[in-house]
Amino acid sequence: MSLVQRQHPQATIPVQPPQFSAKLVRLCRRRILRLPPVSAQRQVARMSVTEKPGISIQSMVIKPPSHPTYDLQGVIKLALAEDAGDRGDVTSLATIPQDAEVEAHFLAKEDGVVAGIALAEMVFHEVDPSLKVEWSRKDGDSIQKGLKFGKVYGTAYSIIVAERVALNFIQRMSGIATLTKAMANAAHPALILETRKTAPGLRLVDKWAVLIGGGRNHRMGLFDMVLIKDNHISAAGGVTNAVRAVYMYLEKNNLKMEVEVETRTLDEVHEVLNYASQTKTSLTRIMLDNMVVPLPNGDVDVSMLKEAVKLINGRFETEASGNVTLETVHRIGGTGVTYISSGALTHSVKALDISLKIDTELALQVGRRTKRA
Repeated sequence: MSLVQRQHPQATIPVQPPQFSAKLVRLCRRRILRLPPVSAQRQVARMSVTEKPGISIQSMVIKPPSHPTYDLQGVIKLALAEDAGDRGDVTSLATIPQDAEVEAHFLAKEDGVVAGIALAEMVFHEVDPSLKVEWSRKDGDSIQKGLKFGKVYGTAYSIIVAERVALNFIQRMSGIATLTKAMANAAHPALILETRKTAPGLRLVDKWAVLIGGGRNHRMGLFDMVLIKDNHISAAGGVTNAVRAVYMYLEKNNLKMEVEVETRTLDEVHEVLNYASQTKTSLTRIMLDNMVVPLPNGDVDVSMLKEAVKLINGRFETEASGNVTLETVHRIGGTGVTYISSGALTHSVKALDISLKIDTELALQVGRRTKRA
């Protein structure tokens, strides 16, 4: 990518590396570390204001999932503080003239689905609200190796301080979105879900990437859906006891939410269905866990899953889990299940290779030499 470097008139005179005062270092750090926290809900509202400097409403094409306590702005601040430590960016402070302005381009080094554009804008805006960010793609769009799909321009120091944190978010989210898109396409007509197997502290970010990739969100956490899993069943003394106890708890506390129960055998499916046919229950979905059996030739046997779906016969939503891969998901989706959940979407993500370069032409030249552009 080509770089446009804008300098003030005096920048044509040889400039010695600046010696920044301790006060300026503290100010740089304060801008990153000491702004008041903003909740995810408030940030979404702020980003809907078109006149907000540094953030384009076009980038927020898919909003993050809602969460009652998650502080998305706080996560950004934490990531920046982790990088800045107690001194700030000592390399940039030593090498970059204070008034240098540059233009840097986002460069895709492999094919995939881009995600995290809106979050990257939030990072740049957090570091320096005067930075301007422009995109030729939006969250959820396909990008190809060698494509310049966005640019940021303004103070060089601010861009470089924000660079790695912005890229860490956008690379991880794009990796999740890319795999989700492939899985969702292969799973059709079933819908693809992620799980709670997310990076600690990054759950909303990971689940946002799944939405961008065309998947659906499972529960956000332990608070917004009842999911009766194997350990709950064992501790409660069986499937029937667990389902009954959930109904009583929700009624007592006047709560209305989705209820799912995990089943591992056809006997457990029969037990759930028999109980639900005789007694009032809050149940909305049945998980069919590990009913996909791997075969020695690399294929899978889905006959048990098909039988379970047939038994349920549309009375409840169904969710297949276990042995879900890009190679098996099409077979699983053909059984008639409503949803397919895969922890691999987030727990085994391969980040999409994306860089931010000032000297883009040189970066492309190197990329072509190494087959990455």
